[in-house]
Amino acid sequence: MDDYLPLDLTPHLNAGPELPPGHPHLGAVTLRGLPFQIGPPDPAADGQRFVAAGGSHTLAPLRIPIGRPARHVIIAHRLLASHILEGGPVGELVAEYVFRTAGGEHAVPVRERFEISVVQVHWGQWPFHAWPDTDDGKPNRREGPWDAVGFRQTEAGQAYAHSYYLWYWTPPDPAEAIEWLEIRAAGPAFLIAAITLGLLDEDPFPRVSGVPVVIATTDGVERRGDLDLQVDRGTATFPYALPAEPVEQYLADPQRGFGQAQNQAATPATAEVAATPSATLTVSHGQEVLGRVRWGEVTAAGQAADDRVVVRLADTGRNWVHTRVVDDDTGQALPCRIHFRTPEGIPYQPHGHPPYANRNLGTWHIDVGGDLRLGQITYAYIDGACQGWLPRGKLIVDVARGYEYEPLRTEVEIQRGQRELELRLKRVRDLNAERYFCGDTHVHFLSTNGAHLEAAGEGLNVVNLLQSQWGHLFTNTEEFTGEPSVRAGQKTIVYAAQENRQHILGHLTLLGQKRPIMPWCSDGPSEAELGGNLETTLSRWADECHRQGGTVVIPHAPNPNGEPAVMIATGRVDALEWCQQDVYMHGQYYRYLNCGYRLPIVGGTDKMTSDVPVGVYRTYVYIPEDEEFTYESWCRNLRQGNTFHSGGPLLQLKVDGQMPGSTVQLAGNGGTVTVEAVATSIFPIHELQIVQQGEVVASVSDAHGTGRLELKEEVRVTGHSWLAARVSGPGYHGGQPHHDGWRRSLMGHTSPVYVAVGGEYALFNMETAQYMLTLIEGGLTHIRNVAKQHPHDREMVTHPHTHEDHQKWLEEPFHEAAEAIHRRMHQMGLAH
Repeated sequence: MDDYLPLDLTPHLNAGPELPPGHPHLGAVTLRGLPFQIGPPDPAADGQRFVAAGGSHTLAPLRIPIGRPARHVIIAHRLLASHILEGGPVGELVAEYVFRTAGGEHAVPVRERFEISVVQVHWGQWPFHAWPDTDDGKPNRREGPWDAVGFRQTEAGQAYAHSYYLWYWTPPDPAEAIEWLEIRAAGPAFLIAAITLGLLDEDPFPRVSGVPVVIATTDGVERRGDLDLQVDRGTATFPYALPAEPVEQYLADPQRGFGQAQNQAATPATAEVAATPSATLTVSHGQEVLGRVRWGEVTAAGQAADDRVVVRLADTGRNWVHTRVVDDDTGQALPCRIHFRTPEGIPYQPHGHPPYANRNLGTWHIDVGGDLRLGQITYAYIDGACQGWLPRGKLIVDVARGYEYEPLRTEVEIQRGQRELELRLKRVRDLNAERYFCGDTHVHFLSTNGAHLEAAGEGLNVVNLLQSQWGHLFTNTEEFTGEPSVRAGQKTIVYAAQENRQHILGHLTLLGQKRPIMPWCSDGPSEAELGGNLETTLSRWADECHRQGGTVVIPHAPNPNGEPAVMIATGRVDALEWCQQDVYMHGQYYRYLNCGYRLPIVGGTDKMTSDVPVGVYRTYVYIPEDEEFTYESWCRNLRQGNTFHSGGPLLQLKVDGQMPGSTVQLAGNGGTVTVEAVATSIFPIHELQIVQQGEVVASVSDAHGTGRLELKEEVRVTGHSWLAARVSGPGYHGGQPHHDGWRRSLMGHTSPVYVAVGGEYALFNMETAQYMLTLIEGGLTHIRNVAKQHPHDREMVTHPHTHEDHQKWLEEPFHEAAEAIHRRMHQMGLAH
């Protein structure tokens, strides 16, 4: 038996093909998954196409025989003109549809903006009691016009009437035959295109909201990419892959609170379906149809299978729950980031936060802020409280707040009717109480308010939010104020600073400047504009930053590796930043330390996407007891060098009782120093090392990983030297990676303690000096032979600086650097 039966209206058609204008569908058509017959059975036949009434058409009643029982009568119709926007009434009577059954006549009013409407309706004027002839849908998941990228992020499209609105009538007794339908026009012109009888005991259009399903394949083939799920009578969200690892492994993972490996396979997957029982769900992968199942079978039996697919209902009911996260000791609300999921991995995020950050697509400069994706998991940043739907039954919560709280990943039970949930996080260290304050030196694209939220959620005190330029794109311009934004209650400070960039000479982070230092970037793509000239150098940017009392950091040191050597040689650099654990970065840092340059190490993320936690690599700065924590004191003490870089582990180092940045004085023949180091971590750490001039001179390890490592060693020092502590493992450079987009290692590294032997600290390395001179030569070569420049004609160009000779002004810092290096050679008696 047919589930929906179109009626043939051919004997009653009275309006020609010109109505409605441009209508493309005639004959047997499908609207919202239901069959309709528009016009005569042969769409190519000449003649009438529609039933029209009202207006200039007939006002006489028109009776259409039906002659059989039906659960519903579904009518595709449209109003041909409206006066609502001209001040006309809402709810004007258009017609009465009178249905005759054995029980009598049933007259139903058909009113404008209720049961019928014009198709080209003004935005916000859709009918209250009719459905458009198309269903809600989804945009293309991965492709589309550039200017539609924002709409594609919604993953939802509202249905609009293409040609008709659909309305249905339900008879009081479905067993009684419906003898006829009589159309009684009341004035305004309208038309009826088709009538279909619903023979199933279901609403023709879905009235039950979407519920989650799990989709699995049964043929043992691993498929990559995305599944596609289509529903003919309803809607389905995009399927997303569920975690691959068992829930027991997830709960026991030592990196709880910090993500999970992304399942690269397409299955198992989850989606939400809202459909009628008679709907067919079609599961595909690319062009390959894997199977089709009936939604009614899924809901009745709990699952349905076909060919290579099983679709299982995963709805356990749900409660709207208010969640509060508090400090276990104080009971105070605790900003953090949080993730909810079922044991099999279906996410339920707080209201206002998506289950998948930017739909698991790339997020450079798009949808950055408020949410964080770490592999499989998207976290929501909250101020300590959130609310939203949570599934009944077993639920896994995953909560973290930086590196000083024990992350919480545990299973809870949501009972029927439960409306409150409290979660408690236990503090394991309080570095602020120990006078260490942490910050991220390198963050892009967040707003100031977003940076405060994420900083608090990550237990971070300082965020340096950097405005910059990317070709013809300028970012965070509106955030700059020249002063810190302070949230005293949560001990967070956001300063809109700058990253000034040049693709060959290097990048520079300028912290604490009071006025923008321009131009932000120079010398063409990818940093500056297409065809851009070399207007300035890193050294000139650094000079201006220092004139304003700011702090100069070489980010992701040393790359781009052109001018950093110039700035280090001339004392223009206050610190070097690591944004990943990289053998080359370590080697470059040690190279400059071994040549006697005193350079604190800082941690920054270069956050530009939502798959990087702000502060996943961070800088802890010691501020003495007698100094208040402010942005100025944080930068000032950063420059003095008592810092450590953390990607998880927390470090302490003392050399003869002196902390990083200090200098230990030994007599002329040298001697031994007592080195004490402690590393603690919420993650397992394997090896704590002491490095002296880049070589490991002491270490302690735990092959299985532990939360604490410490050592105390006597280290022999025979000449000027430096010592630092570092932790990771196994083997330091074999550290376990985070699940962030960079896959950064869990590690920590202190700035050095310097040891001077027999006088003022004066370490030097001839190989490094020659290396620096070579880089200086390379920079000059680029300036003279490659970089674009405006014509050297004062009549044509007036530069921001006031120097007569632009070329000389660009080169001057490079010559200063070479002279400084040669001067040190002479002082060491090494010059040729």
